[in-house]
Amino acid sequence: MPLVHHQSQAILAALNNLSILPRAAFASRPLRDLRLLRLRHDNIHTIEDMALQGLPALRTLDLSHNPLLSVAAGAFAGVPLLRTLQLNQALLAAPLEEQLALALRNLTLRRLELAGNALRALPSALLPAGLEELDLRNNSLQRLAAAELRSLDAPELRGLRLNLGANPLSCDCALRPFLAWLRSAGSRVLEARSLRCAGPPAQRGTLLLRLRPEVLLCEGGEPGQLETASYVFFGIVLALIGIVFLMVLYLNRRGIKRWLHNLREACRDQMEGYHYRYEQDADPRCASAVGTPGL
Repeated sequence: MPLVHHQSQAILAALNNLSILPRAAFASRPLRDLRLLRLRHDNIHTIEDMALQGLPALRTLDLSHNPLLSVAAGAFAGVPLLRTLQLNQALLAAPLEEQLALALRNLTLRRLELAGNALRALPSALLPAGLEELDLRNNSLQRLAAAELRSLDAPELRGLRLNLGANPLSCDCALRPFLAWLRSAGSRVLEARSLRCAGPPAQRGTLLLRLRPEVLLCEGGEPGQLETASYVFFGIVLALIGIVFLMVLYLNRRGIKRWLHNLREACRDQMEGYHYRYEQDADPRCASAVGTPGL
């Protein structure tokens, strides 16, 4: 192993600060027992076909902090045992999801690191069947959409665990599908209990698992604003009902006038009857006549 380590150091020194990782870069001095290769901060922007030929035992490849612009479809064809690929802060220069999907299609990866790449969505195309761990820390994810969650629940990815720390999660109504998924499959997110809201201001710093779906408002609305909007809407409805009522009264004004006239006449007749009885009872002569038998 010391000899292998010495040879790898010599090759890496020769490759240092190369902008292109060329075809068969390791073929002239193959390292058949090398399992870990770190090419971090080497200013690599292009990886050609069969660039890793000569490293048949390679299991971990670290290409982090390189401004990758182009990855050939057969870039990893010479390393069939590759299980861990580290691409932290390596996809900032250009969108490489389609190119990487072609390059990874024949690999059996177990761990893929994509931290710090300003990703705004789950890179579903980069998730080969059998992947066990996906590192998405320090990206620009605000949530995982329903379609992305369905892809995670596919049979070939049900064993996948996510690392989502340090993402600006937005706790609005669009987060509800992810929140429900997180509660049912929390064991698949490594730091599920420590995930916090980055916005809106009313929810900033709140633990996701302590949120209730009804407090997740749409379009960044605050509870007070939502309540005020409800009152305004209620007032508008009442105003419309009042206008309709006045229109009904206006259209039936003649019938209402006739009904009021009849009601007034009925009340007048009733009051005259009461008045007549009162006058009869108040006359002492009528009262004497009624009270003396035989008269």
